[in-house]
Amino acid sequence: MKNTLLAGVALTVIAAYATPASAQLKFAPGEGDQFTWSDYETLQQTDLSGQTLTVFGPWRGPDEDLVQSILEYFREATGATVNYSSSENYEQQIVIDTQAGSPPNIAILPQPGLIQDLASKGLLTPLGDETEAWVAQNYGAGESWVDLGTYKDENGEDQFFAFPYKADVKSLVWYSPDNFEDAGYEIPETMEELLALQDQIVADGGVPWCIGLGSGGATGWPATDWVEDIMLRIHEPSVYDQWTTNEIPFNDPQVVEALEIFASIATNNDYVDGGAAAVAATDFRDSPKGLFDIPPKCYMHHQASFIPSFFPEGTELGTDADFFYFPPYAEKDLGRPVLGAGTLAMITSDSEASRAFIEFLKMPLTHELWMAQSGFVTPHKGVNPDAYANDELRRQGEILAEATTFRFDGSDLMPGRIGAGSFWTGMVELVGGKPAEQVATEIQQSWDAIK
Repeated sequence: MKNTLLAGVALTVIAAYATPASAQLKFAPGEGDQFTWSDYETLQQTDLSGQTLTVFGPWRGPDEDLVQSILEYFREATGATVNYSSSENYEQQIVIDTQAGSPPNIAILPQPGLIQDLASKGLLTPLGDETEAWVAQNYGAGESWVDLGTYKDENGEDQFFAFPYKADVKSLVWYSPDNFEDAGYEIPETMEELLALQDQIVADGGVPWCIGLGSGGATGWPATDWVEDIMLRIHEPSVYDQWTTNEIPFNDPQVVEALEIFASIATNNDYVDGGAAAVAATDFRDSPKGLFDIPPKCYMHHQASFIPSFFPEGTELGTDADFFYFPPYAEKDLGRPVLGAGTLAMITSDSEASRAFIEFLKMPLTHELWMAQSGFVTPHKGVNPDAYANDELRRQGEILAEATTFRFDGSDLMPGRIGAGSFWTGMVELVGGKPAEQVATEIQQSWDAIK
């Protein structure tokens, strides 16, 4: 799936649960006004001495160092032994472990489809009505996060199984502030203004967008983010949900409309750097580089929060590059939808320590400690925004907190043969000139084939 693809390359398999020998508290309790240290004092009232908590997650390499830095506070405050592990093939490993009767206490995963599979086999413990209500009240677009954490159990009953912790924002447009200032362009607040801006850029002799769909065997996936973002801006969230579950077919007119809107941009030679022929041929990692050419080859690039990793070396965020929220249509009055992804924590082996860990995830401090390092944003409305490591992460956090609707990456909600198969290839065919309705019908046929 797409989130697995972008999670990074694992160099080794972490075969055993292990506490790092050099573990220590990153920030001393009580130091720094940006942290809610009262949470640490509350956590110290939970005595888990002699108990072991095993946590299995997707983070490896530098990301493992970051999650270990958070787990260390739970260790120190409660006295519990906390062992974290991962695997290069963590999606398969968690299935093997749970079905073999040797699950970790806590599993943290970024794939809702995998979570549903575990829930339907009775391998997850419900988190309960109180935690469900807590998420609804304390997260921006709280009901959206409740829905994301709710799955059918072995009896087909909806249960709140998965606690959201650590989110990614996809509804972003990247640009060069200097280029906008030189051209006299303003940040668009509505989709109508964005569409007017792209026409103004063309009228001024420039190119609005850099778009690249190339990604080896996964070529086409960046276009799925475009379509998902558009779907949330032209239809009610319920339509998005029906689309990702195939309650409405992929070739429903509402879906075709979103494909046509994307195609009207990506297949317009005036709108994309290199013309329509370059869209599928350009690697997604190379596509934003046109923002930084002199003169610029393009003025905007739609991509998720990870894309600065592929900006030219030395690019300073906030100065050389910045982003704005991919805006909604004013005339549609659908609020402020946000497309994204993230990880969800589940109890796969119940214990006192497991329950205490879920309570730990509710604390603002548990979010702030990672916020202050790197690569972490949260919809938790109770955190101190001053804890964010930089302004860019803080603004992404504000986008999440202010969202009226949050929806998980649609292609990751679909069966793999669709979301990581025919949807990807269909987007390549779409930018190649195949009519949107035909593309949608062929994707639906691939969905029908697996039913």
